[in-house]
Amino acid sequence: MAFDGDDTLWHNETRFNLTQSALRDLIRRHVPDADVDSELAEVEKRNLGLYGYGVKAFTLSMLETAIQVTKGRIPTADLEVILGWGKRMLGEPTELLDGVEDALRDAGSRYELLLITKGDLFDQESKLARSGLADMFSGIEILSEKNVETYRAVLRRRGIDPNEFVMVGNSLRSDIAPVVALGARGVHVPYPLTWAHEQVPEDSLPREGWHRLASITQLGALLETL
Repeated sequence: MAFDGDDTLWHNETRFNLTQSALRDLIRRHVPDADVDSELAEVEKRNLGLYGYGVKAFTLSMLETAIQVTKGRIPTADLEVILGWGKRMLGEPTELLDGVEDALRDAGSRYELLLITKGDLFDQESKLARSGLADMFSGIEILSEKNVETYRAVLRRRGIDPNEFVMVGNSLRSDIAPVVALGARGVHVPYPLTWAHEQVPEDSLPREGWHRLASITQLGALLETL
């Protein structure tokens, strides 16, 4: 059984959301009618192939958005503020979601546990170290992308039959759709906030092969039925 990290085991999107709100306020001091959220989303989408995921990529995209929207008129002092937000985010404590430790201990009594998450290697390793959860996993996989091919490679490398694999995560796009396509099972535990890039139409997923829980605290009861 594998678990995603961000917004499955620990809070993540909330800090991005708060920082994006601050960016919106900062840029609108220079361009009051700017649609900062849409501009940032386009920049992030364009940069995914260059920077990947994580705080560093987000920070670079915020800087580019600020320069782009203000047509280069944003003061250096404001760019330094944005850089400071990124540095702060990288150093924030890892805050676990309620019930995570108990859920992992219970799952670990039934399955071999893996952490399969995506993003910047240094950032993800740091968050895992600060989480105190590392010893609960027999293996760690930090991927630049989560899709059918990358999951297939992980399972093949570890000698895992997809029929015997369960993935738990908050993203339909990254944690559920690819593993179901491989013939494995998914457990979707939604987080209150979801980055637009991680959203997919639910009706695009098969009806079978995955379950949805309101909270990770419900995982033990589900495992009794699998």
